[in-house]
Amino acid sequence: MFNKDRWREIIQVLTANLFRTILTAFGVFWGILILIILLAAGKGLENGIRADFGDIATNTMFMWTQKVTKAYKGLPKDRVFDYKVGDVADIWENVDGLRFVSPRNQLGSFGGASNVVRGLKTGAFTIYGDYPEIIKQEPMDITSGRFLNQSDINEKRKVAVIGIDVRSSLYEKGEAFLGTYIKINNVNFMVIGTYKKSSANGDGENAQREIYVPFTSFSQAFNRGDSVGWMAITAVDDVPITDIKEQIFNIVKENHKIHPDDKRAVGHFDLNEQFQRVNSLFGALELIAYFVGILVLLSGVIGVSNIMLIVVKERTKEIGIRRALGESPWSIKKQILMESIFLTIISGMAGIVMGALVIYGANFVLEASGPVPMFTNPNVNLGVVTVALMILIISGLFAGFIPANSAIKVRPIDALRTE
Repeated sequence: MFNKDRWREIIQVLTANLFRTILTAFGVFWGILILIILLAAGKGLENGIRADFGDIATNTMFMWTQKVTKAYKGLPKDRVFDYKVGDVADIWENVDGLRFVSPRNQLGSFGGASNVVRGLKTGAFTIYGDYPEIIKQEPMDITSGRFLNQSDINEKRKVAVIGIDVRSSLYEKGEAFLGTYIKINNVNFMVIGTYKKSSANGDGENAQREIYVPFTSFSQAFNRGDSVGWMAITAVDDVPITDIKEQIFNIVKENHKIHPDDKRAVGHFDLNEQFQRVNSLFGALELIAYFVGILVLLSGVIGVSNIMLIVVKERTKEIGIRRALGESPWSIKKQILMESIFLTIISGMAGIVMGALVIYGANFVLEASGPVPMFTNPNVNLGVVTVALMILIISGLFAGFIPANSAIKVRPIDALRTE
């Protein structure tokens, strides 16, 4: 099947009218190139948006309080309420599938008035009262010292972990800071570590201007009692938080005498739900990329088929002579199919190589120009290349099938009469 004479004949046929062959091959080349670029662009967009989620545990829900919108059990609407430490225990006891339930309190913000003092330096920062588990829900790199631990919680230690921008604002370059004290709303806290967060949502700089202190010492120092400002709740990997959040809502509604149908009293942000929507979006984009790319490729395959029909017509007398000399119909059919597959694969492989060069160039430009919002590292994996090769082989067979059948239908006597 793959003898030298047959391949010499294939090359001779395809180069007899080289310009026509190149134009025909361009359709397949362009189709594969468009397919690869569309898939790579979709992957780049997916990588960029996933990077915006940062390292936050995506099976997480953030929950806070809002005004009550329905009167219930003698209590009026429009009242405000706070979560309590007891709500945390009730959620743990009554909801299965939870990994972390982290109560949080918050003080100030980087956009507010100065609330942190060290010597003659002041700054406006966000202060969080947290449990140690928050670092697993909202990951950060500890660049020096340590993060909060359970002993800090139990002993209500007045210790703080500060962001790298807090350090640069309150300390001189090279100045020792571990073991020193900062004053938060006139309460002294000892610095035990620094952290750095990866940039997410374009807010990477502000993420470094936060201070973490133990939840218990925060509540004691700033007179919060057993109040909880909001919670970060993470479910185990095989239990979507979206599926169990209503159980959590029902518990806090019952604890605070909120009408079961009040949909606005409990504010929340379901990160898992948003993440799944993003996954669905990119699944749809990938299907669209395949659909558009295959349609463009199909137009190129039709062009190959048309040209092969013309080639068969031009070789009618040659085919008649070969049939008269005893060559079997299958041998002739195989010859036409091989020519079609060879042309399709060569042009398609050229498209794959060009697509790889375009992707390499795009990544080079992105690295040189710096981060681009919502777009990073466009690429295609080996599976995409494998699919493209399979499409090429199948396309080549289809492109040559009709011309091959047309060739073997020619009767030798009629073919010999053709001028």
